[in-house]
Amino acid sequence: MRLLLFIGMTFLSAGSAYADDVWRRHTIDDSSRGADGVRLTDINGDGLLDITTGWEEGGIVRVYHHPGYAKARGKWPAVTIGQVAAPEDAVFADLDNDGAVDVISACEGKTRTIFVHWAPSDTNDNLNASAWSTAAIPVTQNRAQWMFCVPAQVDGKHGVDLIVGSKGKQGLIGWLQAPKDPRQLDQWKLHTICPAGWIMSLIWTDIDGDGNTDILASDRRGAGRGCFWLKHPGSDGPLTKPWTKHPIGTGNREVMFLDDADVDGDGLSDVVVPNKPGQILWHRRQPGKQVAWETSQIPFPKNVGTGKSTAIADINNDGRADIVLSFENAKNVSGIVWMEQHQTDAGEITWKQHTLSGPTGTKFDLIQTSDIDGDGDLDVMTCEEREDLGVIWYENPGQ
Repeated sequence: MRLLLFIGMTFLSAGSAYADDVWRRHTIDDSSRGADGVRLTDINGDGLLDITTGWEEGGIVRVYHHPGYAKARGKWPAVTIGQVAAPEDAVFADLDNDGAVDVISACEGKTRTIFVHWAPSDTNDNLNASAWSTAAIPVTQNRAQWMFCVPAQVDGKHGVDLIVGSKGKQGLIGWLQAPKDPRQLDQWKLHTICPAGWIMSLIWTDIDGDGNTDILASDRRGAGRGCFWLKHPGSDGPLTKPWTKHPIGTGNREVMFLDDADVDGDGLSDVVVPNKPGQILWHRRQPGKQVAWETSQIPFPKNVGTGKSTAIADINNDGRADIVLSFENAKNVSGIVWMEQHQTDAGEITWKQHTLSGPTGTKFDLIQTSDIDGDGDLDVMTCEEREDLGVIWYENPGQ
């Protein structure tokens, strides 16, 4: 019988293995302005995760090579791969199947275009800016304020397609269909899946277990705002038609960056997302063939800003999932914290607040967790946009 969990929050007591000390911050790059989210992929086959990010105010897109564990605490080798105005997102994908990992950037503001930054065919030239080339995908130009992009194989042919989300009056979730020759950017087609107000998250995952990959999304504005999933119409159906939208929890919530993983250890993937003004929404997947969710609220910790991003990760290596939270509007308060999960024998769950970033920084962004220094625990990587901390990571003090 499944136990209904009590959601509460207490504060860290003295003597814990994790004292309330600020984690050591390391700067990967602070050379431009407005670093806006980090996306990670091993692009050179060395087993280490590399980074791409767009600098929104700086108007550039950059790639960073992980320099190896011994050098990870210093500045990382970097290259500016393109200059585009107002890049809101950047993500890795090998679009033309040549073995070199390209970057796709999504731009808002007046640019309103998605760009491809073609990587050099020789990976030894990855840090040579002149070896990269940038071109717009014509069907996206002036179409919408593009906010997020996810590489995905949607139609089963011609290589990688792109799931894209935008904001504003023409906001939408759609997919960009790759042509036979992906280098022919004027042959890419945009298919609208559903309208949107302000897309924050897009995750390509099979929600209902039918073998077709669906879209998990969070939309912070408009009539359809909230968390939801979009059912893939199936390999036998017309992929160009709108996909069925299924709400997750109560709608009409200003939700931000979500994450999905098994929080309570029942083998089912849950969804957590910060909801303005002041709580985490935990959408717990229910057992059974039907896709159903039960929503609980976890209050924000004290002395933080307004919620921006969540990441589900086992921070202290105790086998239970914890939650890392980032905040904006965090002037002189904590911009990143983590919530430690505790379970009683009866299945009750409580959460303990831990300091992570301290008061330095004001507007933090998408959280990524990874063992950056190779010491066996998960570190935290993000960007900070207002005080020009740039692309940064925080070293887990647990080992």
